[in-house]
Formats: sequence, C-alpha cells, structure tokens
Amino acid sequence: MAKTPVRDDSQARRAMRLCTWIALGCAALGVVLIAWPNLLPLGSPWVQVALGILTLIFAFRARAIGTRGVNDYDGRLSLLAALAGFAILFFAGGAVFAILAGSAG
Repeated sequence: MAKTPVRDDSQARRAMRLCTWIALGCAALGVVLIAWPNLLPLGSPWVQVALGILTLIFAFRARAIGTRGVNDYDGRLSLLAALAGFAILFFAGGAVFAILAGSAG
C-alpha cells in the first residue's frame, strides 16, 4: 500500500506550534499549582482540573495538526504536555474527590 505524502502547510505548522506552546504553558501552570497549592488557596483543585483538561485538549490538537499537515513533525513536546496533563488530572482529581467526599459527610 502506497503511503500518501503529507502536505506541508505553513498555517498548519504555525497552528501546531501555537497549540503545543499553549499546552506546555497550561502544563507548567498546573504543575506549579500542584507543587505549591497555597498559591491559589480558594478553588485551587478546580483550577488544576481545568488546566489539566486544557493541556490535554491543546496537546492532542497539536498532535492531530502535526500528523496531518506537517512533513517533519516531531511530537515529543506535545507528548510531554499530554503526559503532564494526565498527571495534573490525576493529582487534581484526587484533591477534588477529597473535597467532595469531605463536603458530603
């Protein structure tokens, strides 16, 4: 089966880079809030969950754009962001569960 050539598009390259850097920024903020939760005392776990979700959305969007529209796509940065997003959701989800279980009784 012949492999179809991937079309290199400068707009796709720009969108992929933008999504990757946004995902890495959200991941960095999420990791900082997990390491120092006292920086944002009220609602910190909910912000962490939102940052984890945003990280995953942008990381996987960057990977999708990169695989479809960029010839020499190297997805290591977006993969790093996706792994950080999963870690953020894991730790923030535990904190949110503890808050919800504590408020229930």
